Amino acid sequence: MFGLFSSKKTKLEKQYARLLEEAHRLSHSDRQASDLKLAEAEQVLAELKTLEKNTSPE
Repeated sequence: MFGLFSSKKTKLEKQYARLLEEAHRLSHSDRQASDLKLAEAEQVLAELKTLEKNTSPE
């Protein structure tokens, strides 16, 4: 159970970091594309928080 959680969490964390890096890179040349990448990153972050909330011990 925790192995599945860790792999999904790790995958989401990597995806979030990649999107933030891409948004930063795009911010120098295409602000609109950068904003779209930031919006994607926010969605991934929300999914990550939901995953952590649902799997945290109570």
